[in-house]
Amino acid sequence: MRLICPVRLDYRVRAGRELARFLAGIAEGRIIGRRCPSCRKVYVPPHGCCPTCGVPTTEDVPVADTGTVTTFCIVSVPFEGLALPLPYIYASVLLDGADTPFAHLLRAPRVVIGMRVRAEWAPERAPTLESILGFVPA
Repeated sequence: MRLICPVRLDYRVRAGRELARFLAGIAEGRIIGRRCPSCRKVYVPPHGCCPTCGVPTTEDVPVADTGTVTTFCIVSVPFEGLALPLPYIYASVLLDGADTPFAHLLRAPRVVIGMRVRAEWAPERAPTLESILGFVPA
């Protein structure tokens, strides 16, 4: 016997200090990471603590809004609450100046790993990732 039932998760995310600072930068058209004082890796979005070294990150680091696609997924399955036309591309972008990839939409007719991209910013910005409309070929 097969049972199909809908699942719904309602939640709210509250930004901590690092995420709030990151989103404030997004509202200003800037992308900010945090550097680990031990291994020197720059994390985007920023972490309060380095996952490798276990020490607090202390230094804000501006990173470019350009980068390289490291992985991607072509999404062909709709889900509730998302108004994007299918299919769309969700990609990990290693931003110039960062050591960890940043996941976001890719607005391109085709994609390959290693592709250079740049952020396409919304004309009016707020402290939300929707201020970046997506990444486009550079």
